[in-house]
Amino acid sequence: MDHRDTFSGCHPAVNFLYFALVLVFTMVFLHPVSLVLSLGTALLYLVALKGTSTVKQGMKFLIPMMLMAAILNPAFNHEGVTILTYLPSGNPLTLESILRGLAGAVMLAAVITWFQCYSAVMTSDKFVYLFGRVIPALSLVLSMTLRFIPKFRAQLGVVTQAQRCLGRDVSQGSVAQRVRTGITILSILITWSLENAIETADSMKGRGYGLPGRTAFSIYRFDKRDRALLIWLLTLGGYILVGWLTGNLAWHYAPVIGGAMGILPLTFQLAYLALCLTPVLLNRKEDQAWNAMQSE
Repeated sequence: MDHRDTFSGCHPAVNFLYFALVLVFTMVFLHPVSLVLSLGTALLYLVALKGTSTVKQGMKFLIPMMLMAAILNPAFNHEGVTILTYLPSGNPLTLESILRGLAGAVMLAAVITWFQCYSAVMTSDKFVYLFGRVIPALSLVLSMTLRFIPKFRAQLGVVTQAQRCLGRDVSQGSVAQRVRTGITILSILITWSLENAIETADSMKGRGYGLPGRTAFSIYRFDKRDRALLIWLLTLGGYILVGWLTGNLAWHYAPVIGGAMGILPLTFQLAYLALCLTPVLLNRKEDQAWNAMQSE
């Protein structure tokens, strides 16, 4: 993590519950207000975690992906009563299909952004701490998978730099030379990843990981702050779940656009906003307490 985050210092159970709630709600709710709130708060929290420059760099991938998702839906989905024009294939292009594609694009972007926040907060040791005794083999595999991509990218930079020092650069030479260099780098990375996985498995086996009755040292303690946050998350999550079950967060795009609106649905949206903003609000509270202490 590049920036100090108070929420990351909470108990892993609180972290996991929070991300489970926001990810499930993001994938279930298609209400445009819910989607905008989810994506906006996810970007806000990602900025707090990794900084503005990192988020801007990620948007270069996120925005084209959103545009592609938004374009593909009306190309294959033709439901809706508001026909704008007809495609060369003869199928109608409807307003409802376009808006449904935009909603899907926002949902996809929000899920990816939340997973970026998840990977920054829920480290592999936290995941193993939570599920190591319940599902030891699966938790080890998942923790290795979650940390594989950042380690793979770091190793890619090391291998690429080493090959460049030997005069083998993928950006120089003929096409055939570049392909050979790329294959060499890929082969080195695959060998490294397999060796790393075997070494990790052997190391954990040598430590008795997964054996019945095995104890483990833990630095995590469930304190009063964690208890208060757990009650807060369960209360908001329960209230939002009631809103979903009663149809106060429902929205449909076909055959006509419509859904829940009014004062009561607004209260559920505000609860959803409070849930998504929990880490940011916690960071703001800690910053204010720190500034007050320094001013004294």
